[in-house]
Amino acid sequence: MQIFKFGGASVKDAEGVKNLIKVLEAVGYNNTLVVVSAMGKTTNALEKVIDNYFNNKKELQSSIQEIKKYHNEILLNLFDPDNHRDEQHPVFSKVSEFFNELGVFFDRNKSPDYNFVYDQVVGFGELVSTTIISTYLNDVGISNNWLDVRNLIKTDNYYRNAKVNWDKTQSIISKKVKKNILNITQGFIGSDANNFTTTLGREGSDYTAAIFAYCLNAQSVTIWKDVPGVLNADPRYFENAQLLNQISYRETIELAFYGASVIHPKTLQPLQRKEIPLFVKSFFNPTNTGTSIGKGIDLDPKTPCFIVRKNQVLISLSSLDFSFIVEENISEIFNLLHLYKMKVDMIQNSAISFSVCIDNNYNNLEKLLLHLKAKFKVTHHENVSLYTIRHYDQKSIQNLEKNKIVLLKQLYQETVQIVTK
Repeated sequence: MQIFKFGGASVKDAEGVKNLIKVLEAVGYNNTLVVVSAMGKTTNALEKVIDNYFNNKKELQSSIQEIKKYHNEILLNLFDPDNHRDEQHPVFSKVSEFFNELGVFFDRNKSPDYNFVYDQVVGFGELVSTTIISTYLNDVGISNNWLDVRNLIKTDNYYRNAKVNWDKTQSIISKKVKKNILNITQGFIGSDANNFTTTLGREGSDYTAAIFAYCLNAQSVTIWKDVPGVLNADPRYFENAQLLNQISYRETIELAFYGASVIHPKTLQPLQRKEIPLFVKSFFNPTNTGTSIGKGIDLDPKTPCFIVRKNQVLISLSSLDFSFIVEENISEIFNLLHLYKMKVDMIQNSAISFSVCIDNNYNNLEKLLLHLKAKFKVTHHENVSLYTIRHYDQKSIQNLEKNKIVLLKQLYQETVQIVTK
């Protein structure tokens, strides 16, 4: 069995849905399960709805209406292109039912917990997108089975980053998913023991594909993107990005650890355990080979891989009395970084100094600095960039440092990290 995953960008409009069909026809869809994300930027729009529910009730209905209008336009283009039908296609009322269900939730909800509300609301994007796609596939003669993933993937109730109950999920999927037909289901969501919707966290739809692959002993997983595969650099920040033809699980995890938006390690772990190969391909050119990720295969081509994290903060500390920075100091520094929810991306220490490059995602920098200044001499630089080069050579370092002020540099056997202003 093969597992396909299509992200929101691939089905952002009616043309995207039609292109999904072209992909299936080009590569085959027997014994296939397709995981689909919410259409376009629907998840962002639903997050705005949730924000309005808590903070701006008078805008709640209009923000829901915007999402309904967006999907209605896609429905009209797919199911009523010439507006000549005497009767509206049944899919219109199916989609309306989801939006009615959303309204009922807001009317009846008593929970003040943002995370709980988030998970009950945001999953409607996937439910609507898969309903539209499944219905359209059936209409054009591609018979398929729509599955509600909430009945299949069971999790704990850690809302917004739920942990999968693997035993229960394995048992349900083995019994309920028919392998010899085309199945369409949702990414990103599951449900807890009380059947409340949960979400699987960042890169949740990719993870969903991996969960199904693991439980169904799939032959492969393919993630369809708007790029030709995994590149050695983000083309938004680096010129002449190259396609990586193949890459190992371990190397992919390393790149993700340093911040590459490749594949989240959470997605790779179940695949690695059963040695299920992962392919990343372009939904514009489905017959191209793309990138294959698997066990123990060399990086091809063996070329430097570039990663950048923007808007970082570099903090440098030394002791007020010129004494050494020892374990006790480092332990205290990390406790404070944890307290103020700072994500650490690089550290460097010597006998008398300690430097750390962090993400200030929760805007607690001023509080952290104030706390640190009570015990240490502190300097800091905001809005710095942290560059990482895997498999570096001197030329790649020189090119990267050109016309930049280097604040910190750290070399390992395979990796160099450089903080620049």
